[in-house]
Amino acid sequence: MHRIRVVRHASGRGGWEMALATPPPALTPLIRDYCGFREAMPQPMRRQELPGVQVVLILEFGPLLKHLDDAGRVTRHRSGFVAGLDERWSTTEHNGESHGLQVNLTPLGARRLFGLPMHELSHRVTGLEDLWGAEARRLVEALAEARDWAARFALADAFLLRRAGRGPAVDAGVQWAVERIHQTGGQVDIATLASELGHSHKHLIHQFHEQVGLPPRRLARLLRFDRAVERIKSGGPVRWAELAVELGYFDQAHLNRDFRQFTGGPPSALLRRALPDSGGFESGA
Repeated sequence: MHRIRVVRHASGRGGWEMALATPPPALTPLIRDYCGFREAMPQPMRRQELPGVQVVLILEFGPLLKHLDDAGRVTRHRSGFVAGLDERWSTTEHNGESHGLQVNLTPLGARRLFGLPMHELSHRVTGLEDLWGAEARRLVEALAEARDWAARFALADAFLLRRAGRGPAVDAGVQWAVERIHQTGGQVDIATLASELGHSHKHLIHQFHEQVGLPPRRLARLLRFDRAVERIKSGGPVRWAELAVELGYFDQAHLNRDFRQFTGGPPSALLRRALPDSGGFESGA
């Protein structure tokens, strides 16, 4: 049984509903959280999708989202898509209506669910039917027909548990290293991490390439950025210099450099584009 928090927004620009839930204990190592969404807007809506420490699975049972990469290429994927770990933002757009379920996967959870070397999913968006074939289509049809968000989350739980049971085992050393990166807020020294595991630095990077999708140092950098974005989403005033120190940046200039790479501008610009009521970030393009 999920604890579901539903957030709704209605204004002159349109409305949306977000159903937010955490996974049951059996899926916690695989899934960060769920977000069911439904939008009705009087005009097209374009959002900036930020990089983070999750692999994003989108299951679509409304009109298909357009996905635009930073080179301006536009793709649509029937049933949905998977966005692997990346260090650049992307953009999604719909023509006024959107309905689906977003599942934010841990990188090691994605490894088990898709059974691929994770570098094959990193830095790209892959159509879900290219990965799961007819299974993806049947899942999306069942989700679309379900009576409410609770029923949809239960369907997703059951499907993902079955998929995980067929997936490859995760290397215990990599799992431990990922947990250490999270526990330290991305501030662990990677050479020390490799030494504690009894691996060479090169071997640890190779293992992360296969099972996570990014080297450990880049994952740690994304984690710091991800935590800064969560602070922005939480609302309230942000003291950037204090936040930089708290999250392990050298100083505010260091934080600003990461934001410019990951969002295209300073943190204050992202804050101005934050949408209310869990609505994400409006694209600046």
